[in-house]
Amino acid sequence: MPGNTIGKIYTLRSFGESHGAAIGGIIDGCPPGLQLSTEAIQRQLERRRPGASDIATPRDEPDKLEILSGLFRGITTGAPVGFLVRNRDAREQAYDNLEHTFRPSHADYTWQAKYGIRDHRGGGRSSAREHVARVVAGAIAAQYLALAGIQIRAHTSRVGHLHLQQERLPHPAPLREESPIGCPDPLLEREMIALIRDTRRAGDSIGGVVTCVIRGVPPGVGEPVFDRFQARLAHYMMSINAAKGFEYGEGFDAATARGSQHNDSFRPTHSGGITTATNHSGGIQGGITNGEEIYFRVAFKPIPTISIPQQTVTSQGQETELAAAGRHDPCVIPRVLPVVEAMAAMLTLDMMLEGNHYPSKITGEANSAL
Repeated sequence: MPGNTIGKIYTLRSFGESHGAAIGGIIDGCPPGLQLSTEAIQRQLERRRPGASDIATPRDEPDKLEILSGLFRGITTGAPVGFLVRNRDAREQAYDNLEHTFRPSHADYTWQAKYGIRDHRGGGRSSAREHVARVVAGAIAAQYLALAGIQIRAHTSRVGHLHLQQERLPHPAPLREESPIGCPDPLLEREMIALIRDTRRAGDSIGGVVTCVIRGVPPGVGEPVFDRFQARLAHYMMSINAAKGFEYGEGFDAATARGSQHNDSFRPTHSGGITTATNHSGGIQGGITNGEEIYFRVAFKPIPTISIPQQTVTSQGQETELAAAGRHDPCVIPRVLPVVEAMAAMLTLDMMLEGNHYPSKITGEANSAL
């Protein structure tokens, strides 16, 4: 099965299924010399961990990281980093009724059509449980980027019909940390949580939108014409389970603007550099970063697994009715936030290494910055 590796220089090859023994991965392309903080990686896994709140799946996984290779005395050696996160709360018998039934809008039918076999236990390889590997690889990439002064922060800008008044604009990072669902507005946050709880009680699910900001990327990162920064960023984001849409900068709103409204005028800085008066471009022009903040949004559909009865068919083509009884999230928010950050970190580091914007070795002075 191809398609399990992402990246050109900083690469992740992930493996594992939702109810298999473990989720894991092999990360290649890590520059040597980084004093890796496993505590920082574990914090990101905790943000994504199931069972952490009453608006998430009740599946209770500790998600404890095991690093198998690529470190010597806690420092990256440049060798591939192999890791595991074992599945501790798998209950495959809960999915026995799905062995011959295709869940609507899920990957069941398409995987069966493509491979002739599928793991029906929680979705198997197509499950969002695979995101564990992405969070680990992204958390490691974020530590490299932090040495270059680059930060990545995602927040919830929409759940269903509830949304921030200016959902495309960046928000201060501390606000995200204060919110249990990553919404910068405390009042809106409570409404969002109530909406998710109501949706869950109804046996249904609901979608949301995540806004993400990348700060500190220098100008000149990106490889036109087919590897534009935003093109690769869209690829990474749209590979996330349940992602249905991507836009950066003003996105689709740019289609209704005039050039005089949308253009970002250049200005000199006090330090002798160049900046823009506005940032409608979202930090990217001509597929190359211009040094301004990169901001983008990802839309996520409602989780397709719901307990409301739905019409479907069996693998033999017989009509049937399905009311899912397994453990599932009523909304991708907030557990997808660290996944969006992770994919953005992996892409940014990969393209910086590709364009020689990041050293292949890290100095002792850089290590001490952690």
